[in-house]
Amino acid sequence: MSAVLEVTDLVKTYPAARKSPAVEAVRGISFRVEAGELFGLLGPNGAGKSTTLGCITTLIRPTSGRIVVDGVDMARDPVAGKHRIAVVPQVRNLDRDLTVREVLTYHGRYFGLPAAERESRAGRLLEQMQLADRAQAKPLELSGGLQQRLLIARALMHDPKVLLLDEPTIGLDPQARRLLWETLLELHRQGLTQILTTHYMEEADRLCDRVAIIDHGRILTVDTPDALKASLPGGHLLDLDARSPSPLGPVLEGIAGVARVETAPDGNGDGYVRLRLFVEPGDGLLDRVLHAVRDARGDLRHISLQPPSLEDVYVHLTGKELRE
Repeated sequence: MSAVLEVTDLVKTYPAARKSPAVEAVRGISFRVEAGELFGLLGPNGAGKSTTLGCITTLIRPTSGRIVVDGVDMARDPVAGKHRIAVVPQVRNLDRDLTVREVLTYHGRYFGLPAAERESRAGRLLEQMQLADRAQAKPLELSGGLQQRLLIARALMHDPKVLLLDEPTIGLDPQARRLLWETLLELHRQGLTQILTTHYMEEADRLCDRVAIIDHGRILTVDTPDALKASLPGGHLLDLDARSPSPLGPVLEGIAGVARVETAPDGNGDGYVRLRLFVEPGDGLLDRVLHAVRDARGDLRHISLQPPSLEDVYVHLTGKELRE
């Protein structure tokens, strides 16, 4: 497959102001997105995801680096580049004075589409996004989920090569979020290249072909969700809440089938700690763990064995919870 987007050594540094130091929002990011791929930029607020999208769309001028979309260098020919991309922003910037249909036709006119083609595309997208029955409504009369669909329809009016979605499900209730996921997956099945920024781990896991995990303006790793989860030591997680007269971590690390142990205070002030064991499940593993806790005169109040999630990958790479 050929890359429809190439980002090379992207850097964005905001200069120091009178009372604040310089901010390195993006620190040498490089990645490729293949044609037809649904690619995720995953990380906490402030990681550099939106800044990266802003540089791709030319709304933010990079400090250095190169961005090529469908063979067009965005710095050298931004006008041609903008015809190849479309953006669904975090903020629902819909014109409240236009009808739903007019939002689409106005956007098509902005990109120079003839009147007949504007009307034809608007009708097709209204049907595709299940908005045809609301064509004469004003955007503020729509629910949050329907407004997001209208934003996607507007973005698709000029037939872009790449659709960039910046936290598209933020603020939506769970049902509306899942309905929007189905919309994005259907566009994916149709072959549209999409780049999605999100801090929802489940969203990235469900939707993305590949994910780049970003923190502090750097890419920590890029791979498929399944490969990232399989990269954790042992392949499974065994979580314990326990307390004992002496630390349990060193005891549990010596058990056959335990690849690594991470320990964190439970936070309740009752002496319990959270132990996360990276394990290879096998015959007798749970028995060995329980015997080790008992032999250390430990008190166990919770135990669970589960496959890893992308959140576990993130914590493993950064040592912190995603939402910090």
